[in-house]
Amino acid sequence: MEADLFARRRLSTRILVGSLLILAVTSVIGFVLLGFAQRDEIDSLSEHRAASIADIAASDPQIVAAMSAGDPHGGPDGVVQQVAQRIALASGASFVVVIDRKGVRHSHPFPTLIGQRVTEPIVALDGQTHFRIDPGSTGRSANALVPLKDSTGRRIIGEVSVGIADDQVVKQLISELSIFALYIGAALGVGVLASYVLAWRLKRSTFGLELEEIAGLLQDREAMLHGIREGVLAFDPSGRVSVVNDEARRLLGLGTALGSRLEDLLPDGRLRRSLAGDLGPDEIHVLTDSHCLAVNRMPVVLHGRALGAVVTVRDRTELVGMLRELDSVRGLTDALRAQQHEFANRMHTLAGLLELGEQQEALDYAVELASADRSRAEEVRERIGNSLMVGLLVAKCTVAAERGVEIVLDPASKLGTDPGHLRRLLTVVGNLLDNAVDAAAGSHPAKVRLLLAETEKAIKVRVADSGPGVPEDALAHIFEDGFSTRPDRGTARRGLGLAMVHRLVTRHGGTIDVSSGPGAVFTVVLPLPDNDPAPLGAVFTAAPPVLAFDTFDALEVLDGGGTRW
Repeated sequence: MEADLFARRRLSTRILVGSLLILAVTSVIGFVLLGFAQRDEIDSLSEHRAASIADIAASDPQIVAAMSAGDPHGGPDGVVQQVAQRIALASGASFVVVIDRKGVRHSHPFPTLIGQRVTEPIVALDGQTHFRIDPGSTGRSANALVPLKDSTGRRIIGEVSVGIADDQVVKQLISELSIFALYIGAALGVGVLASYVLAWRLKRSTFGLELEEIAGLLQDREAMLHGIREGVLAFDPSGRVSVVNDEARRLLGLGTALGSRLEDLLPDGRLRRSLAGDLGPDEIHVLTDSHCLAVNRMPVVLHGRALGAVVTVRDRTELVGMLRELDSVRGLTDALRAQQHEFANRMHTLAGLLELGEQQEALDYAVELASADRSRAEEVRERIGNSLMVGLLVAKCTVAAERGVEIVLDPASKLGTDPGHLRRLLTVVGNLLDNAVDAAAGSHPAKVRLLLAETEKAIKVRVADSGPGVPEDALAHIFEDGFSTRPDRGTARRGLGLAMVHRLVTRHGGTIDVSSGPGAVFTVVLPLPDNDPAPLGAVFTAAPPVLAFDTFDALEVLDGGGTRW
C-alpha cells in the first residue's frame, strides 16, 4: 500500500524525498564514522597528555629520591603516595601510579592496593614510553607508561603509569561532536535546498511528465521506431544522432550511429546534405547505389525550445520504377492511339480506291506499305541482334514519332544477340533516349541519333539530339540526383534518370561523358567482359511491357509502320 502511494506521488516529490533520505542516511553514517575517528584522535591526545604527566612525576626529585632509597617510609602516608596524588590532582589525571622494578605499587588512588604487585609486566624497563587503553581498576582510561630512573639518570628503578579517565575523553568528544553536528545540520539544509532545485529542474526538463509516463513514452517510441517501415533519425540541437531505427540503418548503411555526427557517418554528397537540411524543407529524392530514397526533415520545437530535428527516409525504389514504367506506357498508349488513326486513314484510302474500281492501285498501295514496314524492321534486326533491345528501340521510336521526333539508328551500330551488360544497356539506352527526345521536341528538324556498337573490349552507346544542348553552368551538376533543367514529366520525377545512369555506369567500371552543344551528345562506354551480369540493387528501365514480346512479328505489329529510321 505504501509502495503504491509512493508510486503515485509526483516526480518532484519523489526526487525530493529520495534525496532527503539519502542525505539523512549518509549524514548519520558520516557522523558515526566521524565520531569513531574523533574518539581515536582524542584517545591519542589523552595518551600523550598522560605521557607528559608521567614524565613530570618520573622527574620529581622527591619521588626519585624515595624510590632510589627503596621507599623506606612507603605506604598510604609515604612521600611517593603524597607527591603522586598531588600531581594527579593538579593535572586532572585519573591516577598516577609509581611501580618499582619488582612490580610493587608505591602509589595508587586506592590506598589498599599500595604494596601489592601489578599483574602485567613492567614494560618501561626497556627505557621507552608506552601507550595503551587501560580498562584497569579505576575504569577505562588512556594510559602512558614511562621509565623511572635514579638521580644519575642511568639506571631504571621502576616505571610511572598515568591514566586519563574515559569520562574526560567522552566529555571532550561530545563537545567536539556537537560542533560537527551543527555543520552537518547546515550541510543537510543546503542539501534539502539543492534537492528541491534539482527536482524543479528535472521536472522542467521532462516537461512535467512523471516517471511512469516517461517509461510509457520510451516503450511506445521503441515499438513505433522498430515497427514502421520508414527510416527514422533524430538529431539533438548539437547535430548528433540521438535516435535511429533499424530501417534507417539499412537504407543508409549506418552502424550504431548514436551520438555521432553526419560528417562522421556519411561522405559529403547530396544524401548527407539532405539529411542535414541543407537542401531545403521540401521532400528530397536521393539516389544511392541500391535505393531511391525520399528524405523529409522536420525541425522539432517544443514550448519555444529547439530540440533538434527528425528525418524520415522512405524507400521509393520500386515506386519510382513503377511510375517511370507507367509514364512510358502512357506515352506508348498515346502513340498507339495516333497510329490507330493513321491505320484508319490507310484503310479509308484503300476502301476509296476499291470503291472507285481502282483495284490495281489499291493493291500497289498495300504492297508499298507492307514492304516499307518490313524493310525498316529488317534493317533494325540486321544491326541489333538482341530482341529485348529491339523491342526497347521500337517502343521508344513509336513514342518519339508521336511527339514529332525522328530517332535515327547510326549505320555503324552493331549489337549481338547476347551482349554483355544487357540489363544495364536497357537502362542506359532507355533513359538517354527519353532525355534526348524531350530535348529535341520542338526543334527543327527534331532528330535523335543513336549509336550502339559492340567490340571485343567494350560496348559504346552514343545519343545525340538536335535540342539546345546542356548549358555550360549545368555541366558540373548534370549527373547529380535531383538536378534537372526541365519540369517533371507526368508521374516521373526529373533529375533521377541521368543520376541513375551515371551511378550504374561508373559502378561497373564504365565512363559517361556529355558535350554542351549545340545539341547534347552523351557517350557511354561499358568495358567487356561483363564480370557482373546481375547488377547490384534495383535497375530502373523506362521500357514499357512490350519488352515481354520476344518475336519479330509482335514487335512489327507494335511498330505499326509509323516509325521512321
